[in-house]
Amino acid sequence: MTIKPLGDRVVIQNLASEETTKSGIVLPGSAQEKPQMATVIAVGPGGVIDGKEVAMYVKEGQQVIYSKYAGTEVKLDGQEYIILRQNDILAVVE
Repeated sequence: MTIKPLGDRVVIQNLASEETTKSGIVLPGSAQEKPQMATVIAVGPGGVIDGKEVAMYVKEGQQVIYSKYAGTEVKLDGQEYIILRQNDILAVVE
């Protein structure tokens, strides 16, 4: 199954979080900070959204940094994804 976002939405998948600190302390899952860096999996078509023309600036495969509390988390085929609006993406990592 695949996820195809509509409008100005983007599907992203978080990168793996750090399991150890810089000093070598192993963190349990509950203490790990949720990463804000993700890979773009799918991009919606853009178009006219709420009366405004929206161009899509991100592409599949790019790594991005997004707002901490943005989007909706979904689980599909055992994988976790986040669906969010393009304006919740803060930067593209190159």
